[in-house]
Amino acid sequence: MNPVNQFKMSLQTPLKIAEVKVTYKAKVYAEDRPQIRSSENAHRIFRQLWDEETIEFFEEAYLLILDRANRVMGWYKVSQGGMAGTVVDAKIIFATALKARANSIIIAHNHPSGQLHPSQADKDLTSKLFAAGKALDLPLLDHLILAPEGGCFSFADEGLINH
Repeated sequence: MNPVNQFKMSLQTPLKIAEVKVTYKAKVYAEDRPQIRSSENAHRIFRQLWDEETIEFFEEAYLLILDRANRVMGWYKVSQGGMAGTVVDAKIIFATALKARANSIIIAHNHPSGQLHPSQADKDLTSKLFAAGKALDLPLLDHLILAPEGGCFSFADEGLINH
């Protein structure tokens, strides 16, 4: 018996396939959204997202989704890890940004230790996200590292993201 003919499908047989729906609802008018003009603007917004009571206990990563005028359309908590790291999945970042019809993105994560210098893993992640963003025409504008004491490191300000 021919294995190909063994599994003939009738055109009448309904296929069972999951439907994918993409939705995004802006709850803030464009003119009321904060505009990012510098790493300090982004830092202030990210600081409001972090729980100051846990920022020195575990690492988290957040995403800001921006429109064409660099106004913040929304934010998303990408991950929460332990004291020494968190997993940041590029697919989740870009799926979220594309779903929200973003024009560009900024990410941030904290270092519970207070150390503001990026690790090699931080640099590798930034390069990966920058390359993916370039391919998708959805640029990564900056990657910030926040410290519990209030400091901030900006990859863009330090010339580690080349636009």
